[in-house]
Amino acid sequence: MKYQPFNEEIIRLVGGKENIQAVVHCMTRLRFTLNDRSKADTEGLKALDGVIDVVSNNVAYQVIIGTHVSEVHAELISMLGLSPSSDEELEVKEKKNPLKAAMDLLSETMTPVIEPIIASGLLAGFLSLFSITGLISADSPTYQLLDSIRSAVFFFLPILIAMSCAKRLKASPYLAVALAATLVSNSINDVAGLSIFGIQLPQMVYANSFIPIILAVWFMGQLTVLLKKYVPKFLQYFLNPLLIMVICLPVTLLVFGPIGIWIGDGIGWFFEVLHNTFGSWIVVMLYAAFQPFLIMLGAGNFMMPLALNFVNKMGYDPIFLAAATISDLAVSGAMLGYFLRAKDSKQKQLFGTVSFSALMGVTEPAIYGAFIKYRRPFIAVMIGGGMGGLFAGLMNVKTYSIVWGLMGLPSYADNQDFSNLIFMIISVVVGFVAAGVAAYILGIPQEEKDVEAKEPVNETEQASAGNVKKVPLASVVEGKLVPLAEINDQAFSTGALGKGLGIIPSDSQIIAPVAGEVSAVFPTKHAIGIKTEQGVEVLIHIGIDTVELDGKHFDTIVEQGDQVKQGQLLSTVDFEGIKKDGYDPTVIVVITNTMDYLDVIPAAQENLFAEDECLTVIL
Repeated sequence: MKYQPFNEEIIRLVGGKENIQAVVHCMTRLRFTLNDRSKADTEGLKALDGVIDVVSNNVAYQVIIGTHVSEVHAELISMLGLSPSSDEELEVKEKKNPLKAAMDLLSETMTPVIEPIIASGLLAGFLSLFSITGLISADSPTYQLLDSIRSAVFFFLPILIAMSCAKRLKASPYLAVALAATLVSNSINDVAGLSIFGIQLPQMVYANSFIPIILAVWFMGQLTVLLKKYVPKFLQYFLNPLLIMVICLPVTLLVFGPIGIWIGDGIGWFFEVLHNTFGSWIVVMLYAAFQPFLIMLGAGNFMMPLALNFVNKMGYDPIFLAAATISDLAVSGAMLGYFLRAKDSKQKQLFGTVSFSALMGVTEPAIYGAFIKYRRPFIAVMIGGGMGGLFAGLMNVKTYSIVWGLMGLPSYADNQDFSNLIFMIISVVVGFVAAGVAAYILGIPQEEKDVEAKEPVNETEQASAGNVKKVPLASVVEGKLVPLAEINDQAFSTGALGKGLGIIPSDSQIIAPVAGEVSAVFPTKHAIGIKTEQGVEVLIHIGIDTVELDGKHFDTIVEQGDQVKQGQLLSTVDFEGIKKDGYDPTVIVVITNTMDYLDVIPAAQENLFAEDECLTVIL
């Protein structure tokens, strides 16, 4: 491990493993909860190469490392045998919109399960093609054996779902799998006349379903936490698994099974009404046009549960899988249009590579590598994907297997439905060609980053004496300037983390002081890093010790990897709430790689407004 010797010294100097109760990390520092602080050798830690400073206060024992602290922390907790609580626990504690939390859960649960689903879907498509062409008879043992892979994946889907979502929902993956296996067993699955505790159970099919097991695993997680709290520790190893299983099974059979089926039926009813009222063509068209935006937002897999529900209920998906394939090919077409338009060899290489990747069904390289940068391809895909989706919707194209992409096209001829295959091929070609033509016509705009690099440059950026270059930083928030030395945080006030300043805010908006890439956003949203085109690393630390608020009072709208312009809104902060909770609201701005430059000069005026220059980096 890269930091093993360094971490070994830290462990020794804080009093050994037995003195460490917990350790999490902030943007720049390790925060130890020690059993006995007197055992820690603070001076020895300060002298350790790689440690910037040590701060011990009523919040925690803090060892300041720098912006690479997350890498140090990851290895440290592995050496200590602890769980990576800093990220996971903070994410759990964040308050989320319930609908968004449910969508995130579905999306993240489906992601690991997609692999076997794709394998089975593609296999079904090729078996259908082989059967149609007469290469393999549908009655042959070979066909039936290979087809058993497809049938097994979908029959035992609840087991795969249980394993995928258990950890996120605080349940034991093995107990979750045991519960799912019980539900799909011959004793329960689609069996009539069952009863438990004298209560009659409805006849239900749990195989191929996904909603009942997700609800059941969620309940299992809540029950697990409850039992750990109230069952004596010496009995938990033996008693908790038994109690979890004998409680979860009847609750699932009586409550979550029916609820899950009702939800599935409700989804089907909604789209049936939509189809009968407007026609499914409008949904196919819109999804094919806007899928890249969903992928960019991290919601690319939200359609998978809906498609699964359709296939289970109707035997085919009339909307999402066909639309996803059309959209992927439209992305490929847009990138091909840019490839044909580009003159620069590096651009041609980029567009050609991501076009082929999208052709194979992997669009993320195109979306993150080109779409976000150039923006106009989004319009091209909306045009191409929308046109292809419109045709597919009007022709009532059906997807008989859970599969998408070019490799899945043979499955559209399932049940000898050759017209369905032809319509799907036409839809894909329309989407691909229309997006390519649109992208070629729209053209390649001048790279945003070139414009951004020039935006902060003014007539004073180059000093005549010695031709010294400067990078000015605008104020991140309106307020009163505070010299760094007066900041009530030793790590910042000593300049250990770089030169900069503090601002006592009078406004709630935090804006980007300079154009660049968001290099870090801490899960608790109290700190944001930006790296400029020139390599200047800016750390915006909102408040002092506000990491303890776990994201409360912060509404950060940017994510790591985003490109931002100078003056762009990064976060909205309730500073009054921060002060009421007893925390210092001072916003600190430092250049963490100060040593790479000639100097960092803070502004001289007392009050700063949004467009005022607060720092100047001399390159």
